[in-house]
Amino acid sequence: MAQGACGPLDDPWAEVPDEAATARAILDPAATVTCWNDGARRLLGRPAEEVVGRPVAELLADPEALSRVARAARGKPRWHGTLEVLHRTGRALPVRVIAHRLTDADWGPPGWLVVTPLEGLEATGADADLPRDAFRHAPNALALYDTAVRLRRANLAMEAVLGLREDDIRGLRLSEIGGKRQSMELENQVRQVAEEGRPRDVRTRLRTGGERREHAWMGRLAPIRDAQDHLVAVALSAVDLSTEDEARSRLQLINDAGTRIGTTLEVDRTAQEFADVCVPRLADFVSVDLLQEPRDPGADTDWPAEGHVRLRRIAHCSSTPGTPEAMLPIGAVWDHPMAAGTVHALLSGEAVTVVRGEPGFLAWVAQDPERGRHAADLGVHSILAVPLTSRRKTLGVALLLRYRRPDRFAPDDVLLAREIASRAAVSLDNAQRFTRERDTALALQRSLLPRTLPQLSGVDVAHRYLAASGHSGVGGDWFDVIALSGARVALVVGDVVGHGVQASATMGRLRTAVRTLSDVDLPPDELIAHLDDLVVRLAEETGGGESAGDIGATCLYAVYDPVSGTCSMARAGHPPPVVASPDGATVTTLDVPAGPPLGLGGLPFEAAEFVLAPGSVLALFTDGLVERRQRDVDAGYRALHLALARPADTLDDRCAAVLDALLQNEPPTDDVALLMAATRVLDARHVVTWDVPHEPAACATARRGVAEQLDRWGLSEAAFTTELVVTELLTNAIRHATGPVKLRLILDDTLICEVSDTSATSPHMRRASSFDEGGRGLMLVAQLAQRWGTRHSPTGKTIWAEQQRPDRSGEG
Repeated sequence: MAQGACGPLDDPWAEVPDEAATARAILDPAATVTCWNDGARRLLGRPAEEVVGRPVAELLADPEALSRVARAARGKPRWHGTLEVLHRTGRALPVRVIAHRLTDADWGPPGWLVVTPLEGLEATGADADLPRDAFRHAPNALALYDTAVRLRRANLAMEAVLGLREDDIRGLRLSEIGGKRQSMELENQVRQVAEEGRPRDVRTRLRTGGERREHAWMGRLAPIRDAQDHLVAVALSAVDLSTEDEARSRLQLINDAGTRIGTTLEVDRTAQEFADVCVPRLADFVSVDLLQEPRDPGADTDWPAEGHVRLRRIAHCSSTPGTPEAMLPIGAVWDHPMAAGTVHALLSGEAVTVVRGEPGFLAWVAQDPERGRHAADLGVHSILAVPLTSRRKTLGVALLLRYRRPDRFAPDDVLLAREIASRAAVSLDNAQRFTRERDTALALQRSLLPRTLPQLSGVDVAHRYLAASGHSGVGGDWFDVIALSGARVALVVGDVVGHGVQASATMGRLRTAVRTLSDVDLPPDELIAHLDDLVVRLAEETGGGESAGDIGATCLYAVYDPVSGTCSMARAGHPPPVVASPDGATVTTLDVPAGPPLGLGGLPFEAAEFVLAPGSVLALFTDGLVERRQRDVDAGYRALHLALARPADTLDDRCAAVLDALLQNEPPTDDVALLMAATRVLDARHVVTWDVPHEPAACATARRGVAEQLDRWGLSEAAFTTELVVTELLTNAIRHATGPVKLRLILDDTLICEVSDTSATSPHMRRASSFDEGGRGLMLVAQLAQRWGTRHSPTGKTIWAEQQRPDRSGEG
């Protein structure tokens, strides 16, 4: 090679056999020649060692031409035109030049590649024959139609597509050649090109050449003009894009599977979504069967030896109305023989395909004679069984059938089915795990919420609890009804923000705390204050940077006294209750002071007392009842007022009517707890009160009054026990407290004795020694009464004791 000539590392054409038929030079960014091939030497008579390293402008007849070319090529990847170059003899030669801009990604350093042909510049007689031969042997399917849209020419590729020779179809219209609806649509496109004279692209799907399989075609229609610019024909060029179209369809199906499968955490819904995605784009029928318990694929020892595998049908879908392929309803459990393709897929963890006539196909139809008849009637010819595997566990199997689509399951179809099944299996596994966790949490919640509410003489109660839609069904809303001393009743509704086991556990602790505090008979505001302190301590115990306010709990605590007909209540961040008059004519939202939510700590709570007429309906609820995204709280309360005003046969009917009116048959967006109580009042015949002088002799007088009252109530059998209890309680009050002292008997479901005094000191039961003269009174009361206790009031305390009524001694 001459010095300065381009080697193969500098010029990739250096080793081409006829490379000298092109004059070629490479310039650096400064327009200096860096490579000069033998064709360039032939063109200008200058050897490489004479040119390489010199500015290319010295080779131009007009040096200013280089500046003009640089301006024209600025920012462009290529320039072409005619330049006059200087031969070694000094004569100017006009040559056609193409200059390509080179970058680092091309042959090497940036610069320009300049080329001009030296041979084959003039057309020859052989060139005239090339268009005819090129048309005949072109790889694309080509056809020419005259202005009447009748075929004149078709190349070999078009003959292969149509399955007909050019001589067989010349003179026919396109619709007559294809004989299908799509053929007529394509013919109309050709006619429009002939009329308008403008090219256009068309896409269509056709079965051609007698094939049963449909192809996707991309067609280009172009008008053909003669030398006088008259339209003489329309050319049709068709490219089979079936492979690309199928790949695009598969990608679209995978994308749809990602968005449509797993929209919920319901196992059955997820399986149905998988089946719906696959039909009809991948199969004509799809069924999904799950194992009773997930298993390790490939572990033979884990599988039963009974000769079958038990599966449960949870979803199926068919392109045929009525789903004739499904031999079992959804939810049915059935046994698959070990020879079936579905079982092979389960055992191996791999997809299994069987076609008509194979043993696996025969085993599938042999499971049920009716299935075999259906398979024959439908023409089922191909089966694909895909295991549903997630986290190294096989959950079940999906069965895909084809009978409308003529093609069998190809390897690409198997890969596609496995990809979709893999995504569906992850969603199914998540749904199963969620279901197990939800069942556990629901069991926890059911154990924490009251299963039955006590039957009390002071109130009739009804309740409802609804979980928010889209959640686990486990929340932190709760309610309770607690029997208190003196025939009083506590009504409680609370709400812990959030869902799941954590919210239920917190709810359970708060409900237990309320029950414990209610046993102490604290007033509502004091009980709420103690509950607030508990939430603060709970947050401190959990740690992790969680503050008490993060728990997000609210509560409403109300105490109704059927003797006085009053209801005292306090709330901590909870919606105020609503009360309806006995006739429903008046519905009022009670003005209970709004305390802060539980857990803020150190802030006061206030109680309010209301007088409720007998038969009033008190409604306590969580915010999910009155608050919704499309409705503000005020509108919710108005709807609640209207619902409570409507008459109902029973309190339970009214409770259901309230939910129907406010939720409007839509699942709630937040948990809803509703507790309704219809009030009663104990009349004077059931309550007797005595003022007892502060002297020991008053005990005898009180005993006689109690005995007479019991006789009037028909409870003389209880006189001896009641007198002992009254004596001990009065003696304790007269001895250790200052007057005045009051004695009250209440005839309720139990017989209640109450002694009130002005002392704030609570009595304590103690064990008296043999030589003590006192200290046995409360021990005696505890033995005689079913239960006893003390409650405090702003003026002192009340000691109470409940006994079983003799007339109800046989009641459980």
